[in-house]
Amino acid sequence: MKRIIKFIGISLISISLLCGCGTGLEIPEPLIDNIISSQKNETDNTSFKYEHDPRDNAKAMEDIIDNPDAVYGFSPSPESKRLGEYAEYDWTDPEFVADAREKRIEYHKSLDSMTDILYKMKEEGATTEEMARAVSAEKNRLRLESYKDDPEGLEKLKKSNMDTYGHEDGPTPDEMFEKYGSWEIVMQKAFSTNMGMDACCGLYDEYYQLYIELGYINE
Repeated sequence: MKRIIKFIGISLISISLLCGCGTGLEIPEPLIDNIISSQKNETDNTSFKYEHDPRDNAKAMEDIIDNPDAVYGFSPSPESKRLGEYAEYDWTDPEFVADAREKRIEYHKSLDSMTDILYKMKEEGATTEEMARAVSAEKNRLRLESYKDDPEGLEKLKKSNMDTYGHEDGPTPDEMFEKYGSWEIVMQKAFSTNMGMDACCGLYDEYYQLYIELGYINE
């Protein structure tokens, strides 16, 4: 029905233009409104929308840009120190993004090993510093390992680490402690995730509660 209304509306507009402004067939306002509404709805239905808008998150938007053509509406910012290396990929390509999403999910799941380390060390009476150092190192290992089947992606990650931290493996526990001044925070940050990359991969809503728990979002 919407297509029929749209077709009729366009036809009437064409007739009106051919007859000359003000002398042709007058188009009822409700019909024009229906045409505009129909076109808007068709556009809205073809675009992905998050329940929680990443654009409201300044931290996430530091690394990404609003990209209406991207599969999930966002792509890495070329200006981002952390994600700039990934801006050259085609985030409008559904096949590429589906693969990136799957890898991102696998990476998130791999972080469960860090929880296992914490439980084990806590039972053994380890100090907060010892646990923070262990999970921080494990986080770096997991990030590198997540690119084991993607040599190009691994090189981009290493370059990103080099640009940000001065070495390829990621931040050391001591660097994290120097930055945050607390081993508790170092341990917490080990479980953090790049919210911008999650948004590019269609996972922002899925991990939104995690962002709240990590203190990135106040609700």
